[in-house]
Amino acid sequence: MDGGVGIIVIGRNEGERLKTCLRSVVGAGPVVYVDSGSTDGSQAFARGLGVEVVELAVPPNFTAARARNAGVEALFARFPNTALLQFVDGDCEVQPGWIATGTAALAADDGLALVFGRRRERHPEASIYNALCDDEWNVPVGEVGACGGDILIRADAFREAGGYPDEMIAGEEPDMSMRLRAKGWRLARIAGEMTLHDAAITRFGQWWRRTKRAGHAFAELAWRHPDVRSPDWQAIVRRDIIWGGALPLFAAVALVGSVVEPILLLLAAACVGLFVLNIARIFARRAKEGLPPGVARASAVLLMVGKIAEFSGILSFHRERLSGRKAKLIEYKGSGTA
Repeated sequence: MDGGVGIIVIGRNEGERLKTCLRSVVGAGPVVYVDSGSTDGSQAFARGLGVEVVELAVPPNFTAARARNAGVEALFARFPNTALLQFVDGDCEVQPGWIATGTAALAADDGLALVFGRRRERHPEASIYNALCDDEWNVPVGEVGACGGDILIRADAFREAGGYPDEMIAGEEPDMSMRLRAKGWRLARIAGEMTLHDAAITRFGQWWRRTKRAGHAFAELAWRHPDVRSPDWQAIVRRDIIWGGALPLFAAVALVGSVVEPILLLLAAACVGLFVLNIARIFARRAKEGLPPGVARASAVLLMVGKIAEFSGILSFHRERLSGRKAKLIEYKGSGTA
């Protein structure tokens, strides 16, 4: 394919994770690393590998979307005829042969805007949260409605969609995906190993913040794309409001009210019973899908408890929107310095 592949890596205090990432792409094409205020020496390491470095300043706020757009701008300034863009998050290692596999898939189908392969979690055994991330990455092969952060995309399609929305702190990838599809492009997960990802989630608090960030993304996607029904962000937000907001609130109010009116204990028990029943239903579905019992059980519990975290993210988005405040990153990961 004429024009070659350009690689954009983004990161913020990824430390050793970034070193692994950059080593996996150096030599595959021109590489631009965009740094969002790292204090771990990432910029110097990248320059030492001969990688072009773009250092973002604040204001405006740091976002992955802004970083990716800045990387594309820097890449096009030096290599304006670049045909394909490989985006890589700094906590990922690109697998040997992936870029060639992705390039061949795009060359074979002019209707595809982008492709991505199997992203795997580097240490799924380290925590149940990592194991569930690995399951999350296991998207079926075929046409998809939205993509994640690691993708190989046609430069022309990226331009046509207008890139990523700089201001979004999460959900920028499905946002661009929907704009691509509205213009007639298709997106696909293809067979092939793409990246190793290092979520490094070992504590409940990290998982909670990551899940809250997802709720923020769902709310913004539903607000930006009110008429889109695939993916149906409106329905996702409604479920989060019911399961993560209304039901826990009713249970709490009924429990407090039962001090005066004991019969309200029945309402509180009914709310808790619905919550537990849904956990059981999800567990049965996840076990049927082939997950080990322990992972299926944790998945069911965390998916339901996560509705509360997602609801808090929904509230955060609308508070920011109504107050006019700019959203800031919801970070869940510590420095990757070894």
